[in-house]
Amino acid sequence: MLSAVMHPIQRGLPFTRRAAAAPAGWLKREEAIMGTAISVELWADDRRAGEAACAAVMDEMHRIDRVMSPHKPASELSRINRGAACGPVALSEEMYRLVERALEFSRLSGGAFDISYAAVGRLYDYRRRVRPTPAELARARDCVGWQMLELDAKAKTLRFAREGMCIDLGGFAKGHAVDNAAALLQRRGIRHAYIAAGGDSRVIGDRRGRPWSVAIRDPRRPGEVVALLPLVDTSVSTSGDYERFFDVEGEGGERCHHLIDPASGRSPQHLRSVTVLAADGLSSEALSKTLFVLGVERGLALLARVPGADAVLVDDQGRLHASPGLLPGGDAAVA
Repeated sequence: MLSAVMHPIQRGLPFTRRAAAAPAGWLKREEAIMGTAISVELWADDRRAGEAACAAVMDEMHRIDRVMSPHKPASELSRINRGAACGPVALSEEMYRLVERALEFSRLSGGAFDISYAAVGRLYDYRRRVRPTPAELARARDCVGWQMLELDAKAKTLRFAREGMCIDLGGFAKGHAVDNAAALLQRRGIRHAYIAAGGDSRVIGDRRGRPWSVAIRDPRRPGEVVALLPLVDTSVSTSGDYERFFDVEGEGGERCHHLIDPASGRSPQHLRSVTVLAADGLSSEALSKTLFVLGVERGLALLARVPGADAVLVDDQGRLHASPGLLPGGDAAVA
């Protein structure tokens, strides 16, 4: 006599149906965060995992905005600016590392990069076409100087040596953000991605068999480009005088823009844009700001001291200058 065969469920054994993987493909997501356009494009072997990765990138961007925004009263940056002139302010590990890197760039650049420029920078309002008077500028410049930022490595604190000082991380916070986002994606197994925060981008891998193409826009002709860069596994940052600005009438075509020379408290006029390629976004963004202040000759001379970094600069006449690493012959050139 044949015995009946029991169904696995009748035996009380665990039984679950595995959901089919969502189809592979390219995914893209965009949001406005940190006062700029944030986007991520990636290849996901499973669509649901890719969507979760895109959401995680945006969550990280929002987190950095909450911590580093100078406009949010509850941010760590605002807390520092309120208290550091009165005494040492305790820093998170992340903030300590960023201020430490900022001081390294200040030393490297001789002060052309200086997060304490904010004492002057906050006096400009580009929407309302407001700039400081000579007297206001002179008073604010007395509060600018990276040497007056007293960072205590043991206590992990920051103190301002002078009343009226403040700092702004706009010089490399977005570069830091794209670095964090890239690391987050790589931990999730993403091998092909492009992350952008305004003029700061990071590419992971290639575009499945071909390089990513990143355009350098023409600083004076919207919609046109001056160069197209094929990139794999690198960071690229562009700083331009066309992002936030107003032109001053009757003063020889002076353009007041958001890139400030810490020494003068004014906008440099010798360049229109600087694009820097580097291994990480924090470095590429900080260097793009630094080169804009230094100009072509001094900027390219400094860049030669940074291994693996390259740049394309557009001067005030619209001419292109490239570092040797971007040219076949290895010599800096003008186009």
